[in-house]
Amino acid sequence: MAYQTFRQEYLQVPPVTRAYTTACVLTTAAVQLELITPFQLYFNPELIFKHFQVWRLITNYLFFGPVGFNFLFNMIFLYRYCRMLEEGSFRGRTADFVFMFLFGGFLMTMFGLFVNLVFLGQAFTIMLVYVWSRRNPYVRMNFFGLLIFQAPFLPWVLMGFSLLLGNSIIVDLLGIAVGHIYFFLEDVFPNQPGGGRLLRTPAVLKAIFDTPEDDPNYNPLPEERPGGFAWGEGQRLGG
Repeated sequence: MAYQTFRQEYLQVPPVTRAYTTACVLTTAAVQLELITPFQLYFNPELIFKHFQVWRLITNYLFFGPVGFNFLFNMIFLYRYCRMLEEGSFRGRTADFVFMFLFGGFLMTMFGLFVNLVFLGQAFTIMLVYVWSRRNPYVRMNFFGLLIFQAPFLPWVLMGFSLLLGNSIIVDLLGIAVGHIYFFLEDVFPNQPGGGRLLRTPAVLKAIFDTPEDDPNYNPLPEERPGGFAWGEGQRLGG
């Protein structure tokens, strides 16, 4: 019975969010079980381009460190905001969501050539949080019950939290930068005088991922609680 319930809940998660979070969890589990090591996963341009270990272009986004507070914190935020984006502004636009993944991953990989970062998954999570926060500017957030602020400040609050934990803020700044580039090109520039859409989802992605009709039984997460937990809970202003 419990298995059936879990399976039903799991299958209700939208496909991109389900695939990415599952890949992250399975990668971490494989490292914990010593089936693989982080040295086989990390971002290394020399190994990628000279020794053709191209899988590192993907695996460096899938490992968030050993199981612990930092891993759980990242998984919660990754799952929550990835899912709300997919069920919110990308509802019915799976190909566009996949294209955002590819565009963000490409930019981070390019930046990764010039900064000393070996795993980019946390930066990718911050990118997702940034895009969601800019598209939901009137949502009021509650962080650990200590700070109350509007959604656009959330990435900066997370960066401050990382700093308090002794982590490098370069990861957060990279995620914010890439998120802002995507948001500007997709949401801001097309609405400027003389502007236009520079990001266009390739037809091949639309043919693969977009379906002609919605599932009437699909139940998205309520955006009235965007954080989902005490440190990220929120509500819309005026609600």
